[in-house]
This record gives sequence, C-alpha cells and structure tokens, in this order.
Amino acid sequence: MAAPKKYSDELRERATRMAEAIAAKSQRMGPIRQIVRQLGIHPEALRSWVKRAEIDAGRAPGQTSEVTERIAELERENRELRRANEILTTSAAFFAQAEFDRKTK
Repeated sequence: MAAPKKYSDELRERATRMAEAIAAKSQRMGPIRQIVRQLGIHPEALRSWVKRAEIDAGRAPGQTSEVTERIAELERENRELRRANEILTTSAAFFAQAEFDRKTK
C-alpha cells in the first residue's frame, strides 16, 4: 500500500506550473525557492515535481510517468503469475504423489 500523499495533486500541479512559468525567464533554483516559501512546500518535492513534468513533456531525458507506471503494473502481474505457477506446481506434485501412493497400496 502506498503512503498517503503529503501534498494534494492540485497543489502539486499548481506549484509545477508556477515553477515552469517562472523558470522560463530565469534559472531554476530561484523560482523554486520563491514558490516554496509562498506555498509552504519542501524544496526537494517541488524540484522533483518540476523534473518529472519536464520528462513527461519530453523536454528532459528519462522514462515518462506512463512508462514507469506500466512497468510497475507488469512487474506486479509477473509476481502474481509466478506465485500462481508455484502454487500449481506444488499442488500438481502433491496430487501426483497421492496418486502414486494410492496405486502402490
């Protein structure tokens, strides 16, 4: 289960838009410090949100959020299938042994 979010999605989107709008005119850390003070957000949180938005928009290299979510989904599915396969293998061995024991009696 994921941890609860400290900041709402609306606040994250608003702060990211503000930082991107101001950052177009100057360097990155200046606007981030200004927005952080205004909105009461941790600087590292806003920096990571801006970086993620740049990656998702294709302005920076890296995996987009959609790709990252898809990979996580496939890894979860893979774990579930491996677990189901292990259960089926174990149960098949159990029933094969039971059949063998029944025939030898």
